[in-house]
Amino acid sequence: MILPDKNINTAGSLLGVGAILIKSIKKGQTVSSLWEKTTQVGSSITFDKFILVLDLLYGLTAISYQDGIIRLTNDS
Repeated sequence: MILPDKNINTAGSLLGVGAILIKSIKKGQTVSSLWEKTTQVGSSITFDKFILVLDLLYGLTAISYQDGIIRLTNDS
């Protein structure tokens, strides 16, 4: 589920969805605005998978969460 394999394509894996989210994050966003932007892309990501990917990205320190805003950790 985290990595793509013969049964799960890249877009359905957590890393693939994480790439979509990282690409969608601009200068800090709220969870709800990021969810809206993700659903507008037309992907079939469920909200459960969306939250799981946010947890994964936070655990990998790819994103930070402070005062209700999600930011990429390499942003200043």
